[in-house]
Amino acid sequence: MSDDRTNNRRTGRGTRKPRGTGQPAPDPAATRSATAVLGDILGRVRYAADGTAAEDAIEAGASQLTAAPPGWPAMSTAVIAAAADAVRRCWAGGWHPADLERIVRREAQDTAPAAVVLDAIAAEEARPRPAGGPARDARWQAQLTRLDARVWWDTDAGYLDALAARRRATRFETACDVLTTLRLLARLPRITPLPPPSPTGTAAPAGGMAASRALGRIRGLLAKAEATPYPVEAEALSAKAQELIARHSIDEALLAHAGDPGRPADGPAAIRVGIEGPYEQARALLLDAVASANRCQAVWASDLGFSTVIGFPPDLEAAELLYTSLLLQATTAMNRAADDHHARGRSRRTRDFRQTFLVAYADRIRTRLAAATAAATTEAADRTPATADRLLPVLAARELAVEETAGALFPDTAPVRLRGVRDAAGWHQGTAAADRARLGHPTPPPQD
Repeated sequence: MSDDRTNNRRTGRGTRKPRGTGQPAPDPAATRSATAVLGDILGRVRYAADGTAAEDAIEAGASQLTAAPPGWPAMSTAVIAAAADAVRRCWAGGWHPADLERIVRREAQDTAPAAVVLDAIAAEEARPRPAGGPARDARWQAQLTRLDARVWWDTDAGYLDALAARRRATRFETACDVLTTLRLLARLPRITPLPPPSPTGTAAPAGGMAASRALGRIRGLLAKAEATPYPVEAEALSAKAQELIARHSIDEALLAHAGDPGRPADGPAAIRVGIEGPYEQARALLLDAVASANRCQAVWASDLGFSTVIGFPPDLEAAELLYTSLLLQATTAMNRAADDHHARGRSRRTRDFRQTFLVAYADRIRTRLAAATAAATTEAADRTPATADRLLPVLAARELAVEETAGALFPDTAPVRLRGVRDAAGWHQGTAAADRARLGHPTPPPQD
């Protein structure tokens, strides 16, 4: 990935929508001229070498953009069109809204380009969708809502001035941010596209009210686990949540296998889960542990900051819920352990300790979650002989389908070699934090 870092500039955080920009719509000739000028600028900016050469090209391009003969309103209109086109090419290249925001924020290491890319996404979403474009499912719409990607400016001709006013920046600074963002978008590689959404247009389970109640109970348990100050209770609640997740997955598998005519065809899907730093490797390992326990497979793209998780929709949703909760709990436990001191008074706040703690936590959680899933599967198989005869073949078929889908999406993968796992205290503390879970009903907290 490129390292496009521009000089620090003012990044005001004003959020008031401008009340009229005072910019008349440019005439078609001015718009065509502005499009040509911007295309020439973007060509030089895109292909400039990383580092100082890129910064020089961006600043030179910003100077040309602000003084271009077609005028600022015409250049603003051209910028919006170019931004929407850049985002549309990213969609064709396999990217989704959350992916774009995350990669731009990560690469630019500045809040301004991350805000500009949201405007670019909003501009593209406001345009008519071409035939054959990527399907918009519930997850896609949820990403747009979470990112708050919406057209907040009055006119395309007034966008650059509105953006400058919103950030309390000069025209030059605003042009630099826009060009930085467009350079990043233009240089993104194509990535593996996700399978199309289910026939219902959503990645959510199709089990009706029962599925909603099950997920509601799971969310409730995880919320309690995140809120309690008692590690034993938190880990017991998480273990109980995994038992419910496994039972829910089994019920969904049997329901799908029953051939309900009102139920859409069930097959593996995929989601992307952001892996943010620090300690990305340990976080990816924790996600892999959760995915594996829920009959999913995770493939980590370390250079792009996310893992792709492949599995059946109910398992994917549950795995994402559990990973998010366990990551929060693991981070809390790590910080608590790191605040302790050695007998000689030295703090454990070291990178090696933290990395090793999280790796050990993930390793032990893998064992605990797998045991919970196995127990739930055995319990389900013991209900009746008929259930046992159907259940094991159904689960085996689903695991094979997930494996085949993962192989088709990612034919060339390699195992990750762990680094930075060399702190004995961190390994002991991380294992102990994950090992305090008691499978079954939560342990009541101690009384003060």
